[in-house]
Amino acid sequence: MADKTPKEPGAPYAARIDPTKDGLSHEQMHYMRQVELEHWKRKTQKLKTRNVLTGFAIGAIVLGIYGYTFYSVSQERIMDEIDEEAKRARTQGQKTGAN
Repeated sequence: MADKTPKEPGAPYAARIDPTKDGLSHEQMHYMRQVELEHWKRKTQKLKTRNVLTGFAIGAIVLGIYGYTFYSVSQERIMDEIDEEAKRARTQGQKTGAN
Protein backbone atom coordinates (compact mmCIF):
# COMPACT_ATOMS: atom_id res chain seq x y z
CA MET A 1 0.00 0.00 0.00
CA ALA A 2 1.11 3.52 -0.64
CA ASP A 3 2.14 5.69 2.24
CA LYS A 4 -0.74 8.04 2.92
CA THR A 5 1.24 10.51 4.97
CA PRO A 6 2.29 13.65 3.07
CA LYS A 7 6.02 14.18 2.49
CA GLU A 8 5.76 17.81 3.57
CA PRO A 9 4.00 18.77 6.78
CA GLY A 10 0.71 20.50 6.08
CA ALA A 11 0.55 19.32 2.44
CA PRO A 12 -2.79 17.77 1.44
CA TYR A 13 -2.74 14.14 0.31
CA ALA A 14 -4.45 13.51 -3.04
CA ALA A 15 -6.34 16.77 -2.97
CA ARG A 16 -9.19 17.02 -5.43
CA ILE A 17 -8.75 19.54 -8.17
CA ASP A 18 -11.09 21.11 -10.67
CA PRO A 19 -9.43 20.73 -14.09
CA THR A 20 -11.39 23.64 -15.54
CA LYS A 21 -10.26 26.11 -12.86
CA ASP A 22 -6.75 25.00 -11.89
CA GLY A 23 -5.14 25.75 -15.26
CA LEU A 24 -3.64 22.36 -16.00
CA SER A 25 -1.41 21.88 -19.01
CA HIS A 26 -2.45 19.85 -22.03
CA GLU A 27 -0.11 17.00 -21.02
CA GLN A 28 -1.55 16.87 -17.50
CA MET A 29 -5.11 16.74 -18.85
CA HIS A 30 -4.11 14.01 -21.32
CA TYR A 31 -2.50 11.97 -18.53
CA MET A 32 -5.62 12.33 -16.34
CA ARG A 33 -7.81 11.10 -19.20
CA GLN A 34 -5.54 8.10 -19.77
CA VAL A 35 -5.62 7.15 -16.09
CA GLU A 36 -9.40 7.47 -15.95
CA LEU A 37 -9.77 5.41 -19.14
CA GLU A 38 -7.60 2.60 -17.73
CA HIS A 39 -9.60 2.67 -14.50
CA TRP A 40 -12.88 2.35 -16.43
CA LYS A 41 -11.48 -0.47 -18.59
CA ARG A 42 -10.53 -2.51 -15.51
CA LYS A 43 -13.83 -1.81 -13.82
CA THR A 44 -15.82 -2.65 -16.98
CA GLN A 45 -13.95 -5.94 -17.44
CA LYS A 46 -14.79 -7.00 -13.87
CA LEU A 47 -18.45 -6.08 -14.36
CA LYS A 48 -18.59 -7.91 -17.69
CA THR A 49 -17.20 -11.08 -16.09
CA ARG A 50 -19.67 -10.88 -13.22
CA ASN A 51 -22.56 -10.27 -15.61
CA VAL A 52 -21.63 -13.30 -17.72
CA LEU A 53 -21.36 -15.53 -14.64
CA THR A 54 -24.67 -14.25 -13.31
CA GLY A 55 -26.32 -14.84 -16.69
CA PHE A 56 -25.05 -18.42 -16.83
CA ALA A 57 -26.25 -19.05 -13.26
CA ILE A 58 -29.73 -17.68 -13.94
CA GLY A 59 -29.91 -19.62 -17.23
CA ALA A 60 -28.90 -22.85 -15.47
CA ILE A 61 -31.58 -22.35 -12.82
CA VAL A 62 -34.25 -21.64 -15.45
CA LEU A 63 -33.28 -24.68 -17.52
CA GLY A 64 -33.23 -26.83 -14.37
CA ILE A 65 -36.74 -25.76 -13.41
CA TYR A 66 -37.95 -26.25 -16.99
CA GLY A 67 -36.42 -29.73 -17.20
CA TYR A 68 -37.73 -30.78 -13.80
CA THR A 69 -41.22 -29.61 -14.73
CA PHE A 70 -41.22 -31.71 -17.89
CA TYR A 71 -39.86 -34.70 -15.99
CA SER A 72 -42.44 -34.47 -13.22
CA VAL A 73 -45.35 -33.96 -15.63
CA SER A 74 -44.28 -36.99 -17.66
CA GLN A 75 -44.35 -39.06 -14.45
CA GLU A 76 -47.90 -38.07 -13.55
CA ARG A 77 -50.49 -40.77 -14.11
CA ILE A 78 -53.48 -38.96 -12.66
CA MET A 79 -55.33 -38.50 -15.96
CA ASP A 80 -54.60 -42.11 -16.95
CA GLU A 81 -56.05 -43.34 -13.64
CA ILE A 82 -59.17 -41.18 -14.04
CA ASP A 83 -59.70 -42.50 -17.59
CA GLU A 84 -59.33 -46.11 -16.42
CA GLU A 85 -61.86 -45.56 -13.60
CA ALA A 86 -64.31 -44.03 -16.08
CA LYS A 87 -63.92 -47.02 -18.44
CA ARG A 88 -64.50 -49.48 -15.57
CA ALA A 89 -67.57 -47.57 -14.44
CA ARG A 90 -68.98 -47.64 -17.97
CA THR A 91 -68.37 -51.35 -18.43
CA GLN A 92 -69.70 -52.36 -15.00
CA GLY A 93 -72.74 -50.10 -15.02
CA GLN A 94 -76.26 -51.19 -15.96
CA LYS A 95 -77.18 -51.15 -19.58
CA THR A 96 -79.99 -48.78 -20.38
CA GLY A 97 -81.33 -47.30 -23.57
CA ALA A 98 -79.22 -44.19 -23.00
CA ASN A 99 -75.90 -46.12 -23.01
